[in-house]
Amino acid sequence: MSEQTPHQGSTPAPSSWWTRPTPSAAAAATATIGQAAASAGTPTRPVPSYAGADPWQTPGGAAAAPGGPPPAGPDAPPTPAGRRRGPGWSALVAATAVAGLVGGAVGGALAGSGSGEQSSSSTSTQTPVLNEAQAPSRAPESVAGIADAALPSVVAIATDTGTGSGFIVSDDGYVVTNNHVIADAAASGSDVVVTLHDGREEPAVIVGRSPAYDLAVLDLDLTGLPALPLGSSSDVTVGDPVVAVGSPLGLDGTVTSGIVSAVNRPVTAGGQGEASYMNAVQTDAAINPGNSGGPLLDAAGRAIGVNSSIATLGAFGGQSGSIGLGFAIPIDQAKRTAEQIIREGEASYPIIGASLDVQSQQRGATIGALVANGPAEQAGLAEGDVVVAIDADSVRTAEELIVAIRSRQPGDTVELTYLRDGQKGSVTVTLDSAVG
Repeated sequence: MSEQTPHQGSTPAPSSWWTRPTPSAAAAATATIGQAAASAGTPTRPVPSYAGADPWQTPGGAAAAPGGPPPAGPDAPPTPAGRRRGPGWSALVAATAVAGLVGGAVGGALAGSGSGEQSSSSTSTQTPVLNEAQAPSRAPESVAGIADAALPSVVAIATDTGTGSGFIVSDDGYVVTNNHVIADAAASGSDVVVTLHDGREEPAVIVGRSPAYDLAVLDLDLTGLPALPLGSSSDVTVGDPVVAVGSPLGLDGTVTSGIVSAVNRPVTAGGQGEASYMNAVQTDAAINPGNSGGPLLDAAGRAIGVNSSIATLGAFGGQSGSIGLGFAIPIDQAKRTAEQIIREGEASYPIIGASLDVQSQQRGATIGALVANGPAEQAGLAEGDVVVAIDADSVRTAEELIVAIRSRQPGDTVELTYLRDGQKGSVTVTLDSAVG
C-alpha cells in the first residue's frame, strides 16, 4: 500500500466552525456541524433498562360475564312448585342474559312495531366494565425514545448503482454519508437523490468526499431541517449501549440496537482502488448493506459513529448479512473531515512519506520506497526497516500503522520504533499531508 505524495502547501488549522460558501461575502453565515450537541457535555452513559413492565402484557381482571336469572315481568309464567331445575338451567339463564346484551338494539327496533306491552325491566341492561391498559411510556434513553428522536434526521440515499444512508448535520441541508455510497455517482456525474423521513425526495449536490476516510458530504437546497446532535467518540467504551439507524437492503428507517463490542479496531473499507483505513468503533448491533452512512447513536441519542462496513462470512462468494460485527467511523474523525470538506471542498489526511509492504508476513510494518526528502527519510528511516510500535502502541501489520497514522492530523509528531538488522531503534516523525 503506497501513501500518496505529500500535498504541497500549508494545511489550514482545524476548526470546529465552518462557513457555507455564498456568492457574496455579505451573505456568508457560520455554524457548527455539531452545534446541536454543543451543550450536551460528556455523557454519563445512562444504561437503559429494558426489564420494565411489558407493554404487551395481557390485561388482568376481565369483567365477569353477567349471570343470574332475568328479572320477572308481569307476564312471566310462575315456576311450578316442586319442579327441580335441571343442569341446563344455569347455562340457559346465562345465555339469555348475553343474548339480551347483543340483541338489545334489535329488540329496541322491533319494540316500536309490536302491539304488546313491554315492561320497563325488560329494557334494562348492565354495561360491562372493560379493563383498558394505559399506553406504555417510553423513556428518552430507551431504544424507542432514541429512535423517535433520531429518525427525522436520518435519510435514505439512492444513486444509479445502489442505495445507502446518511444523516443531517445542519439545519440548512448538509448531510454526512460514506464515500462509497456516492463514489460511482461522483465519478459518472449521475444524480444523487435523498429521501427524507417525511417521504420527500430531494436532489443532492456532492460538496466533496474523502476516499481516505470513506466520508462524503451532500448538500440539500432546504432549510429548517432537524440536525442530529453529535457526541464524542473519545468518550465511548466497550459495553456502551448503541443504536444503529439506516436503510439496510433499502428498508428505510430501520432501527437496530446492541453494544459497543470494541474500540480502536483497525479496519480497511471502501471501494476498489479507494481503500479507506479507520480506527473503528465495533458494534454487535445488526448492520447490513444499505446501513452505510447512517449514524451509530449512544444512549443519549447522539451520533458517535458513521456506520461504514461489516465483517462477513461471504457465503457462496456473495455478500452475506450481519454476523454481529459492524464497524463505524468514529464521529470525532468524521466531524473533522466533514468540516474540512464543507470549508474547502476537499479533505487532507496525514502521511509519513513512505510506502508500506502490505503483503509482508513479518510482524510489524515493513518500509518500502521512501519519498525523497519526505518525513520518514528526514527522520532517518530506511527501506526495509520494520516499524513495530507507534507512540509505544505495538504495530503488528502495515494496515495497523496506516490506521494509527490516519487517526492523527497533519503536523502531529509521532515516535516510531523500528527494527533494522535485528537492532531496535526509534525516530520522531512529523506527519505531512495529502489530499484525498
